[in-house]
Amino acid sequence: MTALKTLLNYSPEKFISFLENEGIFKFYFAYDDKKKKLIASHEILQPLADYFSKDKRDFLEHEGMFFQVSASYPVILGAFVHSAYRGQAAGGVRFWQYDSIENYFRDGLRLSKGMTRKNALAGLWWGGGKGVMTLPESIDKTNLDFRAAVYREYGEFISSINGCYVTAEDVGTSVDDMANVFSGTRFTTCIPPYLGGSGNPSVPTARGVVAGMEAALESLKMETLEGKTIAVQGMGHVAEPLIGFLFEKKAKEIIAVDIFPETVEAVKKKFAGLRLKASAVKPGDFSILKTKCDILAPCATGAVLNPKTIPSIKAKIICGAANNQLADSERDDKALFKKGILYVPDFLTNRMGIVNCANEQYGYLNNDPLIENHLSKDWEHSIHQTAMRVFKESKRKKEPTGKIAIAQADKLSLVPHPIFGRRGKEIIKSLVENKWHE
Repeated sequence: MTALKTLLNYSPEKFISFLENEGIFKFYFAYDDKKKKLIASHEILQPLADYFSKDKRDFLEHEGMFFQVSASYPVILGAFVHSAYRGQAAGGVRFWQYDSIENYFRDGLRLSKGMTRKNALAGLWWGGGKGVMTLPESIDKTNLDFRAAVYREYGEFISSINGCYVTAEDVGTSVDDMANVFSGTRFTTCIPPYLGGSGNPSVPTARGVVAGMEAALESLKMETLEGKTIAVQGMGHVAEPLIGFLFEKKAKEIIAVDIFPETVEAVKKKFAGLRLKASAVKPGDFSILKTKCDILAPCATGAVLNPKTIPSIKAKIICGAANNQLADSERDDKALFKKGILYVPDFLTNRMGIVNCANEQYGYLNNDPLIENHLSKDWEHSIHQTAMRVFKESKRKKEPTGKIAIAQADKLSLVPHPIFGRRGKEIIKSLVENKWHE
């Protein structure tokens, strides 16, 4: 157990050195339905597979996880496939710094599970997956040569797993990066418009968050966004257009923070003359969550709603763009419900990024109804209709909204693709049988 804990606490760079010393450059964890646990490609990695197989918080019978060490940089390229029932697992690729390899794996597990639920609730014929790459502290992440090489290599890595996972844009990844991914694989969306893609999904995502806020206000009989005060944590790609939409809806005041001073100044300049109180904070400063407001919008990193922060929250509604806002989906969901705060599950309202890019191969229309339906109030699978069903069921059963949304999403996620069935699972099986890791 001591050796396992040591391994879990390794930094990604140290874990890469461990792998290289063992002659491992590609490895996987695949779920065995009969044994009810993950099986590792290499015996020396089986303790890691066993550890996560027993995990009750983040692991949920993920079908397969594939990893490759970059040939040029100390970077781990990863693809987490949670479920491929509804189709190929789909979700963005995150490029992020992790202090331990355990946190790296946990982030991929949670994010891919969230994508299954997001895609299912949205009525998309896609399964749930997530790409995650480790960002080394020793390398300047703005170096264009570095980024181009890593993302091209990531595209080739995605091609090697034969389409069980389709990647897209996520935190730490830009549209230009996606062009480099596209140079190595056809299994990607969110590529630039000049290559036939849908581009940056931030604006549609922001519109989806607004739709979630409006549904919550309606449920609480608080009318509209007009005259409301909203606190926004994070001022990045999604939060910036979100702030603009909120002002268009005649919000009374917006209080926002970000850890990057240059981002704060840019947003303040854009909305000069409007009632925006924006400031820079240090990493780990969660004081914005204590703001007295009508709506709190977490739009930065995940796990910000936890036992340390929830007792001080004064908002009536929580609805934001960040993924995995609850540190523990069961415990913290209950705490918010007990406190009388209406939580709009993040995987319900921040779906528009994947909606915008999921079906790129089917072409484009102006004001595309397949996209606009999600933002309407009358379509069965729209954000508004889905949220209202969750709120109604929550009141009827006297159970937290997150629990209700998860139950609805998990039921939908087990509906096989109407044409291809469980093809993704078969692809993973074939990769294992053909010794992909060798």
